[in-house]
Amino acid sequence: MGYRIVVAGATGNVGREVLAILADREFPIDEITVLASARSQGDEVDFGETGRKLKIQNIDNFDPAGWDMAIFAIGSDATKVHAPRFAAAGCIVIDNSSLYRMDPDVPLIVPEVNPDAIDGYTARNIIANPNCSTAQMVVALKPIHDAAKITRVVVATYQSVSGAGKAGMDELFEQSRNIFVGDSAEPKKFTKQIAFNVIPHIDSFLDDGSTKEEWKMVVETKKILDSKIKVTATCVRVPVFVGHSEALNVEMENELSAEDAQKILREAPGVMLVDKREDGGYVTPVECVGDYATFVSRVREDPTVENGLALWCVSDNLRKGAALNAVQIAELLGRRHLKKG
Repeated sequence: MGYRIVVAGATGNVGREVLAILADREFPIDEITVLASARSQGDEVDFGETGRKLKIQNIDNFDPAGWDMAIFAIGSDATKVHAPRFAAAGCIVIDNSSLYRMDPDVPLIVPEVNPDAIDGYTARNIIANPNCSTAQMVVALKPIHDAAKITRVVVATYQSVSGAGKAGMDELFEQSRNIFVGDSAEPKKFTKQIAFNVIPHIDSFLDDGSTKEEWKMVVETKKILDSKIKVTATCVRVPVFVGHSEALNVEMENELSAEDAQKILREAPGVMLVDKREDGGYVTPVECVGDYATFVSRVREDPTVENGLALWCVSDNLRKGAALNAVQIAELLGRRHLKKG
């Protein structure tokens, strides 16, 4: 016996990935429906590779009563309107937007890291999915924190344009093509040219000079992993279509050698250690696309601080950073609270 599940935002990058992952992981479904805005009503989307087509309904007119859970990938503005409505009707919302992440009554979940926190969903009937860059980072940090107690993290991200949606991917493609043929590469989605360039600016600037993306990594890591960890981040957009990368520098309370860290990471849930210390013995964004794992490479000791490690972390941001994590939350919710049969 399965669940009655809603996917809202099914026409977007993340929504399509959610459908693909639900099908691929054979999530127990009795009934599924897909929602989007009025302009997409009547369109069809694929239910993964099952060959089944699903017809889009208008979310504004949809009655969520009687549905078990809804995975939202519709942005903060639409979520603000619809999430309370779904939750009040008894349909548990798993939200990919940033709207509820720091709400103290809404659990922020990465199942490999803080599964027990999901029990707090009953306060609002809403569960938040973290920022894409935060999700992969905490998966890599959790086993190290358990072993040696992390005190400080310095992270520089190299984030793909798919994190900015279809418009970001289109802009990278169009600018690259235009540069090759000598046409203009004026930015539209991004603040500067993204093709053959990097932009140290994601989301809006805050008063202290950091960006909102950097702030998210700080506060979300504290909420998910440990409120005592100090985090500083520099988030950079790079000309990669899919896959976020992160260079992590970690300081710990207790000593942990690179060799021991490798052993721990090799056994950690959600982590794939690829660290051969030779040409090509590491993972890049191109290689992580379509994979479920968070890949860790380049694990080494940092001799400039006491109890320091450096490592490289790569993951498909549309999967672990969004769709996969949302489906894993749905699986966890089902196992712990919505058992069928």
